[in-house]
Amino acid sequence: MGTKPEGSRADPVLDRLKGLHPKVIDLSLDRVHRLLAALGHPERQLPPVVHVAGTNGKGSTVAFLRAMLEAAGYRVHVYTSPHLVRFHERIRLAGKLIDDNRLAALLEDCEVANAGQPITFFEVTTVAAFLAFAREPADVVLLETGLGGRLDATNVVDRPAVTAITRISYDHRQFLGDTLEAIAGEKAGIFKPGVPAVLAPQPQEEAERALTARAAEVGAPVYNWRVTPTEGGFRFESARRALDLPPPGLAGAHQIVNAGVALACLDHLPLTVDDEAMRRGLAAVEWPARLQRLTRGPLADSLSEGWELWLDGGHNDSAGEVLAVQAASWAKEEPVRPLLLVYGMLASKEPQEFLGPLAPFVTAARTVSIPGEEASLSAEDTAVATRACGIADSAAAEGVAEALADLKGRVPGPARVLICGSLYLAGTVLAENG
Repeated sequence: MGTKPEGSRADPVLDRLKGLHPKVIDLSLDRVHRLLAALGHPERQLPPVVHVAGTNGKGSTVAFLRAMLEAAGYRVHVYTSPHLVRFHERIRLAGKLIDDNRLAALLEDCEVANAGQPITFFEVTTVAAFLAFAREPADVVLLETGLGGRLDATNVVDRPAVTAITRISYDHRQFLGDTLEAIAGEKAGIFKPGVPAVLAPQPQEEAERALTARAAEVGAPVYNWRVTPTEGGFRFESARRALDLPPPGLAGAHQIVNAGVALACLDHLPLTVDDEAMRRGLAAVEWPARLQRLTRGPLADSLSEGWELWLDGGHNDSAGEVLAVQAASWAKEEPVRPLLLVYGMLASKEPQEFLGPLAPFVTAARTVSIPGEEASLSAEDTAVATRACGIADSAAAEGVAEALADLKGRVPGPARVLICGSLYLAGTVLAENG
């Protein structure tokens, strides 16, 4: 996804590893367990682990946790996916993105231990992250699943400190199932006996039911907590604390829930994070391409004074609903700015599910294919789907810069442009915008 750092020593190794298995995704833990054993089981040599799964919000939840823990002075390892611009974004060692030489050395160690046996790219790079975490001292590991949970390559830590499930919605149906109950059941595969489970409120009853049933079956105690919006931010309440906090540093009303999941996880770590560190962390959190406003760079600078440019990588029904809530809020602001979309999506996604909630707020859209992605829906097919969702002024564009120029010529006066539909698209935008 996105661009690579020029001259990266890790690039040739990453490219070789991509060719070890004919399938990009092949959900299984056997290959991961085999390679971890060959490397001396680094997954057993970690500080306390927070394991986070879900469809929407898991990356933001990890970002909140990292920000609060680092504000309290702790050394934090983080594994997330996918990356936006550089692979190195996936692995943070004690607060810093992994450097190129260390990444290359870790990947080469994994490559030698694997001895050419079939293994997916995500599996071997996940093992590399565990190896990195075992070799560098830290106070805590934040571990985000890639896809699902039960058979996700990250699900090899026998006893994390706490597990968390964010909002469940439809995604990756070809791997996780066609119902929310089935998808939630796969996500709940990260639950462990006796390990507290923190659950985000689920809009759909079948997801909530599947999660709680699996927790009871495994013997994972479900931890109760809640968040309530307030005039000055939000209030978090759990069995251990009640705290009034400022608005999260990430835009969108939904981020209060993600912050709540993170705060509930803190209750189960053998680390002390005081109220002030929580406040500082919540305010300072950064997580690119999640309702991120772009204020500088070639793309942002191409717009006229008074225009706004926003970027979001959401791509499923829940993400569309979240953006619709934000669009409704924007529509109440003065001065009113028309909402314009630059939109691209993978062919495996459902444009109607994503755009349906958002379409009533959109004045015009320009569609693009995602550069470098064979699985991208074409700009022309995306435009057809966009018009079918009720956005009549929709047309294909050659690229994001061309789409912005076209939209700028269509609407007089300041407007708000939202680039959305895919994290892959978001990665190319961040790279193009510098």
